[in-house]
Amino acid sequence: MRVLAFGTYDRAYPRNAQVLSCLRQAGVEVSEWNRPVWGRHNWSVGPRGLVRLGRAELALARSRPPDADAVLVGYPGHLDLPAARRASPRLPIVFNPLVSLHDTLVTDRGRFRPDGLAARVIRRLDLAAFAAADIVVADTAAHADFFARALGVPAGRLEIAFVGAEDRHFRPRPGESRPFTAVFVGKLVPLHGLETILAAARLAPEVPFTVVGEGQLARLLAVAPTNVTHVPWLDYDELPSLYSGAGCALGIFGTGEKAARVIPNKAFQAIACAAPLITADTRAARELLTHETDALLVPAGDPTALARAVRRLAADGALAARIGAGGRETYVARASEAVLAKTWHAIFERALTR
Repeated sequence: MRVLAFGTYDRAYPRNAQVLSCLRQAGVEVSEWNRPVWGRHNWSVGPRGLVRLGRAELALARSRPPDADAVLVGYPGHLDLPAARRASPRLPIVFNPLVSLHDTLVTDRGRFRPDGLAARVIRRLDLAAFAAADIVVADTAAHADFFARALGVPAGRLEIAFVGAEDRHFRPRPGESRPFTAVFVGKLVPLHGLETILAAARLAPEVPFTVVGEGQLARLLAVAPTNVTHVPWLDYDELPSLYSGAGCALGIFGTGEKAARVIPNKAFQAIACAAPLITADTRAARELLTHETDALLVPAGDPTALARAVRRLAADGALAARIGAGGRETYVARASEAVLAKTWHAIFERALTR
């Protein structure tokens, strides 16, 4: 099987890198036809970014990519579908969107007014992209249901594959243990519930918290309690060591609808490293995790419950070790590259038969 990864997708983004790794592990011949546009601040394109994006899409549409059996459009590739159709008109297209643009930029992050022109344009871009793909891959069943309900994707064109993590990076590292610290890594956007994390830190002043990331809510860190350390940026290669030495890893705690539909990269990376994970108790989380077996699940937006869970792990090393080991077992059985390689291979097999 030959798969062409096509578009302006961010090659460094974990979801994209992990999918390509899984396909290659499954014996698929993967070629990449990538015109990079997106960077570290991948949604903050600005006027110059829009010009670069337009030029990239025009070049892609006019290109003659290598021969393949199917096309993969990765994240964020919502604007790549027309170019993919033009460049490879006879091949099935598998779209790995990760998110809806409207859901992310309008509903979750509030970047645009829901009744404004920009929101309507973004909505139309979503609908066009999802309609143009032969297969749309969601990261959870909850997200697949949303794509069907909100974007009209027929059930027969929806597939599901967990986000997972890159096995060669994220694995247990004995000897990385350090003083207990609750670690959060991610964009500082409403989805992740930074307010809840900072409020929990105030309720557990004896526990150090480390927040790694930057974004629209970074201003909240200006009044963070003294037990919170902010690290704006870490290289990707440094994350496995951070997780392996953490007392616990923090997932997402936002109360919006999107937060209930996703399991973020950080959760898979943490359990792959056997870091005890605490995250919100949502429908999506329950697709993978079991409370007190491979994670501690707490109500979304509840700093008291989060502080209590952090304190439990800080005070009980045996519990922390059991939760960490359980998370690693779940990762290996449900979300490792060996498992997801079979999932992605099967998705493309179905795309070819359709």
